[in-house]
Amino acid sequence: MRASLIQIAVNEDETVEARRARVAALVRAQAGADLVVLPELWTTGAFAFGEFGTAAEPLRGPTHEAMAAAAGDTGAWLHAGSVPERGPDGRLYNTSLLYSPSGDLAASYRKIHRFGFDKGEAVLMGAGHEPVTVRLPETTVGVATCYDLRFPELFRTLVDAGAETFVVPAGWPERRRSHWTLLAQARAVENQAFVLACGTAGTHAGVPQAGHSIVVDPWGEVLAQAGAGEEVLTVEFDPARAAETREQFPALKDRVLGLETPRR
Repeated sequence: MRASLIQIAVNEDETVEARRARVAALVRAQAGADLVVLPELWTTGAFAFGEFGTAAEPLRGPTHEAMAAAAGDTGAWLHAGSVPERGPDGRLYNTSLLYSPSGDLAASYRKIHRFGFDKGEAVLMGAGHEPVTVRLPETTVGVATCYDLRFPELFRTLVDAGAETFVVPAGWPERRRSHWTLLAQARAVENQAFVLACGTAGTHAGVPQAGHSIVVDPWGEVLAQAGAGEEVLTVEFDPARAAETREQFPALKDRVLGLETPRR
């Protein structure tokens, strides 16, 4: 399976409309990929809190239209990162969009864990409540977003729903880049799953971004990692290795806590 993670640089001098068109072209350039992944809140920047309200759009808004068309033209599964969604209830949500190779919206995911400690995203956006998995021909994908990476119980829930590959778009800050790599590897090892974590480059509202998008295998080995700037990170991996790892080293079978019926 070939995955391309597009580590987008968010430049405040670039309009949302121009960035949307540029990113759609980058997606179309990934011909031959099975899965393309974009970062979190790339239309505005993850720390551009003042832009969330003005840039918010409905689920099937202009970003949906552009990304659906790009996925269909590319013929790949597309995790289009996330956008500030204005829901039917009028609230804002940090919502991920996932498209099939035909350009259909296969799933959406509202970020469950909002970052900010009673400010920023944590107060401006509503929380999602439903974990999301999507069945691709090669693997079942579990979806998480940025700060979600710090909460292992979400990933356990995704594993219980069949996830073998985690896709994590993010707008992770440079000052905590070591956590980004550490947590991506930890989520891979403890769940014996692949982790495809796609970050942003550039600076969002004065906050330098970590970049360093990363692909980790079920043993915690880093298969590929980007640098700090805008780039496309492409990697070939065998999704079947998740099941093989779980069979060879069946640690998940020894789980006791967190199960509906604890093992004895």
